[in-house]
Amino acid sequence: MTSHQRRVHRQFDPRAAAYLRSEVHARGADLRLAQELIAGALAPGARALDVGCGAGHLTYLLAERFANVAAVDLSGRMLSSVRATARERRLEGVHTHEAAAEALPFEDGAFHLVATRYSAHHWQHWEAALGQMRRVVKAGGHGLFIDSLAPDDALADTHLQAIELLRDPSHVRNRSAAEWQAGLAAAGFEIVRTARWRVRIDFASWIARMRPPARKVAMIRQLESEAPQEVREALELEPDGSFMLPVGLWWARAGHLDP
Repeated sequence: MTSHQRRVHRQFDPRAAAYLRSEVHARGADLRLAQELIAGALAPGARALDVGCGAGHLTYLLAERFANVAAVDLSGRMLSSVRATARERRLEGVHTHEAAAEALPFEDGAFHLVATRYSAHHWQHWEAALGQMRRVVKAGGHGLFIDSLAPDDALADTHLQAIELLRDPSHVRNRSAAEWQAGLAAAGFEIVRTARWRVRIDFASWIARMRPPARKVAMIRQLESEAPQEVREALELEPDGSFMLPVGLWWARAGHLDP
């Protein structure tokens, strides 16, 4: 495990319950569209993988349709929470695996669907992780990718990355929509559909989930208060620190890999 991966582990192990309760993670237009796309493309007998499953909200959606769902995360406590919640919901096909996205412990072509939601901005080696997801999905299978996005404006992007890192030291980087397009193509995925939203981030609950020290909260508020008007407009900053976060979804088909 790399130093960064240990940091991810430390950050999220104590926060499984908070992420299970999080309204931002438990609901959303992205989950509704994901359910629609999966139902229209894959038979119930398909095998699915959720990479960076966190508290398991995407895992549970997948397990309602598929009998075999692998949930992967670096945090053992997150995985314990996923197992307990799956039992409560009688989702018997959920199997958990403690591993990094960059080193998935599965055979080539093991899944009909690979998916990830709100995890990729923590991956130290993003391109390698996408390559791993392509490796373990069958040719002609599907990929579902959902994550927060970098704003199109560079100035707003710099401010967003800064406040993300102050809140959560395991944050690596929100990628832009263009980076996602290029990265998925390079990994061997053919993009079928994309969608974008803006999700309101309530400052108080956003801070409470990760519990950064007070000095860092103060730094975030100072960055927000001193932000140029262009940034305030791009992020739709509110007086209490809440803001609008860009989110993207990519639905893709796995192409054939070169021998």
